[in-house]
Amino acid sequence: MSLKDDFKKKQNKGGFAAAVCRVVKTIPRGEMWSYKKVAALAGRPGAFRAVGNIMSRNDDPSVPCHRVIRSDGKIGGYNGMMGKKLALLKQEGAFS
Repeated sequence: MSLKDDFKKKQNKGGFAAAVCRVVKTIPRGEMWSYKKVAALAGRPGAFRAVGNIMSRNDDPSVPCHRVIRSDGKIGGYNGMMGKKLALLKQEGAFS
């Protein structure tokens, strides 16, 4: 089973990965939330690194993982495509 298949299985099954995806889907266009905030809203405040790991496996376009950033305001990772993450955030009005 590939990592992406594993991600989809966990997302559909429930648990923390599913909670993270539900939270991230609620981030309004043009806004950015920290990994820490997403972890807290998903029910595990100290699990911000786990949120990053979950988002790194996301390939579901309905989960706008590009809207999740680091607590220090830096963009953070985006599956090795930082330029694309920044471009998406600019397109949505989160950055000028």
